[in-house]
Amino acid sequence: MANSRSARKRIRANEAKHVRNRGVRSSVRTYVGKARQALLGLEQGSTVDAENQLRAAVKALDRAGEKGILHRNNVNRRKSRLATMAARLIRAAGEGGEHATEVRAAAAGGSKGRGRQTAAARKPSARSAPKPASKPAAKAATAAKGAGTTTARGSAKASSGGARARSETS
Repeated sequence: MANSRSARKRIRANEAKHVRNRGVRSSVRTYVGKARQALLGLEQGSTVDAENQLRAAVKALDRAGEKGILHRNNVNRRKSRLATMAARLIRAAGEGGEHATEVRAAAAGGSKGRGRQTAAARKPSARSAPKPASKPAAKAATAAKGAGTTTARGSAKASSGGARARSETS
């Protein structure tokens, strides 16, 4: 617990800022989420609502960055990702056809239908055969190859065997 008056005041001020910042962060998430939903719901020729939502999200991100609630690099990264997603989805909405579906899925962050399948409906992952245990075989080969030779340190220990050999080799 804080002992000085200034420390107690600092705790109160930090709590007030925490509550205010939490609300701003929440509203930024809401704006970004609405912009993403508007972009994902794009139809051919209906980009006006998505552009307005995107503009509102960028504005909310910028304000949070100016106030220091979000770090400026965090703000820039999120704006960049939104803009990239918007560009891909607007291009896909203009193209139409099978290719557009793939582009939209990639822009949305994955393959088509990803995350909507149940665990039972997903394809089982192709697992490769387990790797053979290479270490025991390598150790056995090394032991067989070096069985007849001993190192200088090993031969000194073997020949004199005692404290004298340890002191010479250490």
